[in-house]
Amino acid sequence: KKTHTHIERETMAAASGYRSLLNQALPAARLATTAAGVGLDANYARLLPSASSVRGLRSATVPPKELVIVGGVAGGASAAARARRLSEHTHITIFDKGPDVSIGTCGMPYKLGGEITSRDDLLVVKPTTLQEWFNLDIRTNTEVMSINRAEKEITVKALIDETVSKVKYDKLILATGAKPVRPPIPGIDLDHVYTLRTLQDLDKVERFLSSTSRNVRHATIVGAGFIGLELAENLHRRGLKVTIVERADQVLLNMDKEMTKPIRVALEENGVELRLDNALESISEAEGDRLEIKTSTGPFTTDLVFMSIGVRPDSELASAAGLDVSSRGAVRVNEHMQTSDPDIYAVGDTIEVDDFVPREKSYVPLAGPANRQGRVAADHCFGCGEARYRGTQGSAITRVFNVVAALTGSSEKTLDRLNWRYSKLYVHPNNHAGYYPGAATVHLKVLFDPFTGRIFGAQGVGPKEGVDKRIDVLATAIQSRMTVFDLEELECCYAPPFNSAKDPNNFAGFVGAGLIRGEQHQVYVEQLDRMVDTHKAVVLDVREPEEFEAGAVTGAINIPLGQIRERIDEIPADRPVITYCRQGMRGYVAKVILRNHGRLAYNLAGGYITAYHFDLVPFTKFAI
Repeated sequence: KKTHTHIERETMAAASGYRSLLNQALPAARLATTAAGVGLDANYARLLPSASSVRGLRSATVPPKELVIVGGVAGGASAAARARRLSEHTHITIFDKGPDVSIGTCGMPYKLGGEITSRDDLLVVKPTTLQEWFNLDIRTNTEVMSINRAEKEITVKALIDETVSKVKYDKLILATGAKPVRPPIPGIDLDHVYTLRTLQDLDKVERFLSSTSRNVRHATIVGAGFIGLELAENLHRRGLKVTIVERADQVLLNMDKEMTKPIRVALEENGVELRLDNALESISEAEGDRLEIKTSTGPFTTDLVFMSIGVRPDSELASAAGLDVSSRGAVRVNEHMQTSDPDIYAVGDTIEVDDFVPREKSYVPLAGPANRQGRVAADHCFGCGEARYRGTQGSAITRVFNVVAALTGSSEKTLDRLNWRYSKLYVHPNNHAGYYPGAATVHLKVLFDPFTGRIFGAQGVGPKEGVDKRIDVLATAIQSRMTVFDLEELECCYAPPFNSAKDPNNFAGFVGAGLIRGEQHQVYVEQLDRMVDTHKAVVLDVREPEEFEAGAVTGAINIPLGQIRERIDEIPADRPVITYCRQGMRGYVAKVILRNHGRLAYNLAGGYITAYHFDLVPFTKFAI
């Protein structure tokens, strides 16, 4: 039996041997010898990397002498830092046409609202820090004008003095990012019509909002995506009235409509005006130095406008160099992040990616994937032939006032568009033990293969605590190609302040696996009218009378769960019966009882809460 000190000594020896292996790319035989030489038994040796992974980390390829990176932020800065860790001798140059290299773009709405108090906090890494830590040649305020692929050189212009020069490269990484979409409508270029992409954009907005010569009272946000909703909350925190104009009939288009209902309610409860199904037609100057907004449903006035309808790839440099781009302008890359020129790589918001679940080409501009893409590009530049980007699954999250919404993988809309077969489930458990103070409902939707159970996507909405970790677990499950059967077996941390003994994802697994096994018999809200009209189904509300009286599905009869057995004769035996409760559990138990008594019973998926999310029933205190 090994002592604690002995184990520590062996661990240190293993770490020392591991570092040596990475530096020298030792073959498998040397790896085994090293493991044996430090006295590791099989249990310790198996933790060391395999021969193939060691070779993948470093190959015999000669490192590039000149690595040039165009653009910073997530992808470019990550590539540069990774490249320096792989080689101390390569000359690494970053060009950025702005004054900053690595900024927290996603934090800018929170700076407007005052939650982030200092502008400097948005400088993730200052140029001087990158220079000192990683010995990088940082050239800000410098625009890359063109790429000469034949000569392997770029033409650059210093924006301060407009001097033009040429720079050679061995490998080139493009991290040029994206540009805000500005549709060609009248008035789009007027003063006080803003986009929010750089710190300089933020500075302009801050100066306008802080101007003592103006009384800024109202802001309009065009677009109800993640940034648009975060802007709405933070401008509200700043004391402005806010109107959101959105062409679609829902907020957060990446999510399925019913899952966005709590977000919509949170906006309206906090006084944000939502103009859905509204197309922006024009912006014009109005009396009192204001702006008039014309939409498909009528005009109104405002003090400033934020265009937040998405971004498009900033790929003009790549396109002008003859690199392959998609129909929407995204640079095409392979799994190593190489463009159609093998010595030029591209990462971040400028590229086309593989959607991880359906494996179709897509455009998903997110910071997390950009960081990983930067690492992959740097690894491959330095000879790691096994460095591959596995695809983007679109994991994202936002907070809107007191509600959080998150998603990962494919939505139901996406699966319908692809004509994929799928099943879905809704569960509404608490974020932690119900008896512990502060428990609140987490609304989860999971989409999965109806035969294998493989998870395709998930969405969650609920309180500030609890949604993020459930969707993060489901994002990991999707990456690992796990199934709803695996969710049944998840072992998550439990203590009353943090969780219930059965995690919400366990509940999702129970329902999903039950559907595949034939134990669950569900009707979805969208099927309810057809079941009633065509099949004359009876809708049975098994909640308590107080809940039923507060609001119910039209035409439902009320028999509380505890009275089902004694009142079984009141329930028709010649027609389908659809049971429901607040969130599904009592409805499921009632369905089981009725089936055991010979009734053709089904449970309404997600119960009253899901029906409320579909706008089928009115809001009550029992619908949250």
